[in-house]
Amino acid sequence: MNIDPTMMAIILAAAVATYLTRAGGYLVISRFKALPPRVDAALNAVPAAVLTTLVAPAFYAGGPEVKIAMVIGLLAGLRFSLIPMLLCGWGAAIVLRHMI
Repeated sequence: MNIDPTMMAIILAAAVATYLTRAGGYLVISRFKALPPRVDAALNAVPAAVLTTLVAPAFYAGGPEVKIAMVIGLLAGLRFSLIPMLLCGWGAAIVLRHMI
């Protein structure tokens, strides 16, 4: 298996961004007695933004089997919890890679 250095850099950058946003969130929260609604909304949006940095490059660079598997995972995520969603997405990717 060949590891793409660009993809590894994106994953590492997302990991650093996740850590910094969590630490920054803690620092922001610790400075306020009551959390303003805008700060609360911004902190709630961070996980989705970081997840997008992981999913978007794979969707863009992946073949049709990756795109289809991601859509299947998305649809499963609308109905099921995290583990079944991941199993549906991974299962679809495995099956589609052998079929396509």
